[in-house]
Amino acid sequence: MIYTHLTREERYQIHTLKRQGASLARIAAELGRSRSTICRELQRNAGATGYKPAHAHDQARSRQSQRRNARQLSAEQWEHVRAYLRLYLSPQQVSGRLKLEGALCISPESIYQHAYQNKAQGGDLVKYLRCQKSRRRRHASGQ
Repeated sequence: MIYTHLTREERYQIHTLKRQGASLARIAAELGRSRSTICRELQRNAGATGYKPAHAHDQARSRQSQRRNARQLSAEQWEHVRAYLRLYLSPQQVSGRLKLEGALCISPESIYQHAYQNKAQGGDLVKYLRCQKSRRRRHASGQ
């Protein structure tokens, strides 16, 4: 099962069904969500005047944007990372250098993922990585 966040439309449906007096289980069944998801949504985002879907959606989005792992890097910042990779620095060194400069705080794993994503799109960033991993074959496979 793939987890997805509640959408604005789902929050409005929760609000409407709650005003009609529907139980949490019925709301969950209507939306195809877990009962605990609906319960958590109502607890987290209900204010003093009750559950307001527009306010709840704004609160949820602001919480997501404040998370460390939800930060999105701009094209200019990625170009800065790529420039250091093209100098044959390792992703660990790039991460450390950018942190020292105060320009950017990025994990080496994110840099590796970006390089391999670039390769999948036809780019050449992986050739600047120090460790060129070849595709491994399992021994005695098919026997």
